[in-house]
Amino acid sequence: MSRFIGSETEYGISTPDDPTASPIVTSTHTVLAYAVATGASLRRTRWNFGEESPLRDARGFDLRRFRTAPVIDPNTVGVANVITSSGARFYVDHAHPEYSAPETSDAMQAMIYDAAGDLVMNRAVDAVHQYTARDESVIEGQPPCPALKVYKNNVDGKGASYGSHENYRWNRSTDFDVLTHAIIPFFVTRQVLIGAGRVGLGERGESPGFQISQRADYIEQTVSLETTLNRGIVNTRDEPHADADRWGRLHVIIGDANMSQTSNLLKFGLTSLVLDAIEAGEGFSDLEIADPVAAVKQVSRDLDCRKTLRLADGRELRATAILREYLARCRPVSDTDRLVLRTAEELLDDLDVDPLRTSDRLDWTAKWSLIRRFTDSGLGIGHPKIALVDLQYADIDPARGLHHALVRRGSMRTLVDPEMIETAALTPPDDTRAFFRGEIMRRWPDQVLAASWDTVVVVGDRVTGHHRLRMPELDCLTRENCGELVVRATDAADLLRLVDERKLAPVDLIGGPGR
Repeated sequence: MSRFIGSETEYGISTPDDPTASPIVTSTHTVLAYAVATGASLRRTRWNFGEESPLRDARGFDLRRFRTAPVIDPNTVGVANVITSSGARFYVDHAHPEYSAPETSDAMQAMIYDAAGDLVMNRAVDAVHQYTARDESVIEGQPPCPALKVYKNNVDGKGASYGSHENYRWNRSTDFDVLTHAIIPFFVTRQVLIGAGRVGLGERGESPGFQISQRADYIEQTVSLETTLNRGIVNTRDEPHADADRWGRLHVIIGDANMSQTSNLLKFGLTSLVLDAIEAGEGFSDLEIADPVAAVKQVSRDLDCRKTLRLADGRELRATAILREYLARCRPVSDTDRLVLRTAEELLDDLDVDPLRTSDRLDWTAKWSLIRRFTDSGLGIGHPKIALVDLQYADIDPARGLHHALVRRGSMRTLVDPEMIETAALTPPDDTRAFFRGEIMRRWPDQVLAASWDTVVVVGDRVTGHHRLRMPELDCLTRENCGELVVRATDAADLLRLVDERKLAPVDLIGGPGR
């Protein structure tokens, strides 16, 4: 079975020349400028919020009191939105530009499409700069946007943390409580492989120091529905964007935003393999940690990876030893699975000897290696130059970011050619419903009234109303089963008619007379 995966990245955005500029407005500049630069009209597709249930909890209750407004003007400051030709969503989320990658069917694809978000963001910044150079603004009634800097990180150094979230489809035949208890020790310990590294200890970085994870200091509970406060190791948001009777969506908020392709591949790949094992009935109760919330911070601050965690049964194990237990119980099926396990085993071996041996593959050790050059020469860990290294590592600008410099120098390994990421920024995956979403947006963007992850609404006429397509399965409407229809169709409505004739997905009418 494919483990469908998606990712969401909220980027840090700043205006060095105008620190008072509103990040909500500057984020809106990026989304609208990208929309225009890529050929989308300003009368473009809205996001269909009516299909979303962010307050439904996997434990069996719903906190939503009011219905969500079904569609919102995609040009409005603070809620600007564009659906890309790759099937991704690029929009403003609170005070951040956010890229939500299209659905993918394995960890390698998930890593590639997550990296494609950096290209989308860079192109958006370039488009904004072109407006500013002409002394123009893409937002009506707003002055030109100041020069922008964008970072793929999770903290602003002032107490705020923003998310890099993962999403995994899971089978409802697995009890969610069983899944939760089985995966918590994995989430506590996986940071030694996927942490992005952070200067500062505490939510505001009030104490000097360096730690493995950017998110560790913001985890307060074992389980929680919230994503912006009282964050849990396991998030219980139950919004599957699929047949809710068959599938759940594990919404993971404990991960860091990664620049390293290896860290990102392991983040998606190991989590998928552990979920496979849990669904297959593999037990992990012997790995239960006595105090998992405290352990998250303990692991993050153990730069030598040598301290032990107390388990519920009284044993003491290192984080690397707990991860080895997870790896031993995973059963690889694909080449990607085997690559993930082999890479993880090699890295755990190196971490046990000297974590800095992994600095050519992992984000946190690459960053720590750079910082050690300053601290070894006498600079204190609390010096502003150290904080600048932390920030510049996450700079997504290829000409200025330290991670990009390490790649160019051959000091940071990559897994795929840049051309694959370039393609992913513009082209959807072939084997998920993102193929249909991306293709209909590429060919007929002005004819798509609204969309969500599992619906597309196409403009109709005043007699029949609009046409709504539902995509309840993530592997429906792939290139294999509808690619030929996409080529044959004369417009978006014709494509939905062909899909309906083949009974590939349900189509109904909405918004006509009497509806």
